Amino acid sequence: MKIAVVFGTRPEIIKLSPVIRALEKFNADYFIIHTNQHYDENMDSIFLQELELPKPKYNLGIGSGTHANMTGKMLIEVEKIFLEEKPDLLIVQGDTNTVLAVSLAASKMHINIAHVEAGLRSYTKIPEETNRILTDRISDYCFTPTKKQETILKNEGIEEEKIHIVGNTIVDAAFQNLEIAKQKPDNLLKKLDFKPENYILLTTHREENVDNKTKLQDILTATDTISTKNNLPVVFPIHPRTQKNIEKFNIQIPQSIKTIEPTGYLDMLTLIQNAKLILTDSGGIQEEACILQTPCLTLRESTERPETVEVGGNIITDTNKEKIVEESQNIMNKNIDWKNPFGNGNTGELIVKTFL
Repeated sequence: MKIAVVFGTRPEIIKLSPVIRALEKFNADYFIIHTNQHYDENMDSIFLQELELPKPKYNLGIGSGTHANMTGKMLIEVEKIFLEEKPDLLIVQGDTNTVLAVSLAASKMHINIAHVEAGLRSYTKIPEETNRILTDRISDYCFTPTKKQETILKNEGIEEEKIHIVGNTIVDAAFQNLEIAKQKPDNLLKKLDFKPENYILLTTHREENVDNKTKLQDILTATDTISTKNNLPVVFPIHPRTQKNIEKFNIQIPQSIKTIEPTGYLDMLTLIQNAKLILTDSGGIQEEACILQTPCLTLRESTERPETVEVGGNIITDTNKEKIVEESQNIMNKNIDWKNPFGNGNTGELIVKTFL
């Protein structure tokens, strides 16, 4: 069996890394395509180096653009590769434009599709929701993190034999790489002069937040209030899209918030594990915070990771300033005693053993 593994963004690289390592372990015949949906080096290629993953055989160089523009370019370019390579199976992860585009190409060419992290739903009209729903519909293997996603897929009419509950590869990735992060001589906490559990981590990049001046301003204002009330500095690895809009909207970042360039994965793991509190609109960071026992507030209307809320490690606040401030105190005052709901760290191997 010849396998194509395709990713295009930082979270996909991270979450597919355990699958790639398992393919290596079992001597599978596979190759990697990188669509380069993220165009900043700190947002993609640096992760391949850090995680010691093989270089992609193909780089599509897609970069940014409108959703239709990106999706169309990817469809055209990946079809050429599939015609040449003739893979039997495509492996994709998550809910990006990369996932939808390459899955559409594979489906039309009768290549089997394996969707890692299938069945997630936020029930909101965001581009990611469209991408994951359509990809699930055309996939031959739907690998779900928990039984909750299995139930969702069954209710949507996905055949039971296509659904496999395997846990979440983010657990594998976090456990496999945390020790490496701890041993880095140039530890980011030391550079920032931050002490463990004595700072707040802020990340925001989703278009519904950062493309809206009021919402973006409210997030920064609420974060500043929390920082002042608790005498905790804030570190803010700033996404290129967020930086662009802060400048466009002429927003002043409060002095309590220290902005830094986008970090590598190992540095981000360190920041997540040692933070007192995380404010984020990232799906992956919600999971990592839950796994690493760090309280988290999600700056969205809903989450496709409801397990993090159910176990008590995450609270949904949207961008309401008062709610963000109130819930920050509530979750920081809770006992950290929740159980990781995403598996025991062998998801990558479970996925690969399904095929080989």
